[in-house]
Amino acid sequence: MSKAPALLFAVASLLLARGITPEDYLRFEFVGNPAISPDGKSVAFPLTKINEKLNRRMTAIWLVPYDGSAAPRPLTAETVSSSNPQWSPDGRTLAFLSTRGEAARAQIWLLSMDGGEPRPLTESKNGVASFQWSPQGDRFAVVSRTGPSDNGKSPSDVRHYTHIRYKFNDTGWFDDKRSHLFVIDAKTGASKQLTDGQEWDDTDPQWSPDGTTLAFVSDRSGNAYEDSRDTDVWTIPSHGGPLTRISDHTEADASPRFSPDGKTIAFLGSTIQRQHPKIYLAPSTGGTPSRLAVGGLDLLIANLQWSGGNSLLFEAAARGTNAVYKVDLQARSATPVLSGERSVSSLSARGSKFAYLVNDFQNLDDIYVSNSGGTGERRLTLHNAVLWTDLQLAGVERMAYKSTDGTPVEGFLVKPAGWQPGKKYPVLLTVHGGPAGMYGVDWNHEFQVYAAKGYGVFFSNPRGSTGYGEEFARAIKNNWGKIDYTDVMTGLDEAIRRNSWIDTDNLGVTGGSYGGFMTNWIIGHTNRFKAAVTLRSVANFISDEGTRDGAYGHEEDFNGILFDSFDQYWEASPLKYAKNVKTPTLILHSDNDFRVPIEQGEQWFRALKKFGVTTELVLFPRENHNLTRNGEPRHLVESMNWQLYWFARFIQKQSAAKPPDALQ
Repeated sequence: MSKAPALLFAVASLLLARGITPEDYLRFEFVGNPAISPDGKSVAFPLTKINEKLNRRMTAIWLVPYDGSAAPRPLTAETVSSSNPQWSPDGRTLAFLSTRGEAARAQIWLLSMDGGEPRPLTESKNGVASFQWSPQGDRFAVVSRTGPSDNGKSPSDVRHYTHIRYKFNDTGWFDDKRSHLFVIDAKTGASKQLTDGQEWDDTDPQWSPDGTTLAFVSDRSGNAYEDSRDTDVWTIPSHGGPLTRISDHTEADASPRFSPDGKTIAFLGSTIQRQHPKIYLAPSTGGTPSRLAVGGLDLLIANLQWSGGNSLLFEAAARGTNAVYKVDLQARSATPVLSGERSVSSLSARGSKFAYLVNDFQNLDDIYVSNSGGTGERRLTLHNAVLWTDLQLAGVERMAYKSTDGTPVEGFLVKPAGWQPGKKYPVLLTVHGGPAGMYGVDWNHEFQVYAAKGYGVFFSNPRGSTGYGEEFARAIKNNWGKIDYTDVMTGLDEAIRRNSWIDTDNLGVTGGSYGGFMTNWIIGHTNRFKAAVTLRSVANFISDEGTRDGAYGHEEDFNGILFDSFDQYWEASPLKYAKNVKTPTLILHSDNDFRVPIEQGEQWFRALKKFGVTTELVLFPRENHNLTRNGEPRHLVESMNWQLYWFARFIQKQSAAKPPDALQ
């Protein structure tokens, strides 16, 4: 058979494919954390779709055979949200959280694998934040919130605080409720509260293998709502009783995990502020100093879990990727078992079987499975396959370079969709948040949207970024706007030197949070960009210190607290350099941003207006700092369209470009 028809079909398909749009977000299907059944035959997972009419995300529980012998199928209705599926130890029941029915807050629901409808188990007044089956399957360890106002009502509607911490970006203004541990009977729903107290929260309960003990995390210094970072690992009998402290560091300890024999607890701990947490081991009975499990491990560890009695598994970001590592406790070493030019996360291990999420620059998360050595890998889900057949997605090129002082830095370059040699294309420089963050080869909708609109994209991991070791991440201390600026701009210059197609007369810059700070800083120190879009950005560190959710948290960045290093805080503030800005700038901010308060966007807007810069301010109602991650779906899409409008107007010289709020 001739290959010509197949070739023509492939070419035709490519020509018919379109670039991705902001609105495609509303059609995405988001696969969540997988959970392997006890018999290893099935994988349960949450799947989130967007109800455009309701402007809400709706999550259902789905099931797929581990061997891939059948297509995934829904277990719960898609008209109500259900999340966090967990198997009972005998595999006959699936528990999950849902706000269905008359429940105003999430409760535990149980679904029999023998058939039938889910039934509610808990009736917690303040809902269930998290839960875990006991090893025997007869109880649940639950985190729920409780406080004095559960049993009374104040005659006043004021907010009254006595601690320096009284708000948080994700949850808003604090009330009088704290997170505590409960044990729930799996048959009757009867509840017993194990911990209490108004000066701390208790989280992350983990059962001992015999079900007699719970390990958990809490800062019981009495200063948890002041400036303390001293969370510790504790244990408590599962029927209630005295607490035993397991960890022994003055910085944060977290993520306790019992060994299979119950004799040891592994946990993550730090000994100095902003140190990358290390893995420690301690007897589960307490009373003995912990010991370091692995020497020389310079990674940010997540999802710690045991794999047999002599090894551990964890996930970590490294050089623009996310991988799964295995720790040999006898050799005191860690090696990657699932890696590559991709992001691997949410590992569920059951004996010799692994299930996990994988995404890369051209694919959203799907579930993959393999054996515990990482071989025999196969893909179980293809939830966005139909949409993907219509799309022309851009690829990414890793670009290593050296900063001006010789420090190795990594950047990444995306060519515009439909790139053709010999043509010139505008490029957008984008800076990640943090600075303790990392760009890489994982999925990024915004970058795909930029590429579809004819822009190249350059992004990098300057010093201050994670994924390159603790020294690299901490190098930004006393250096905000200095070495990070040099690293970013050196990378852009190197990308231009290596790629003659980049139109140096049509460059844009954008970023959010710390990336917004850097955007503001960049346009205050160079006029080479034709347009800037700054999202949830810091403009003035002096006022930011007293208004954001974290109280005076930059002492590790500016060589002391604000009151001792006032000049350094002002030197690092983009607002000081507003008089230098000539770049047309769009400012996007959220009304309820407690991480970078709205006054930061307002100060930057008014300063630029004062100095005659073409600038516009767009404020998103009801949103917080996470607008472009999990904000209202329509707002998330609109934020991308605002960026496209601004860049079209000032880089592509489209004078007829209309803002997203233009009257129809």
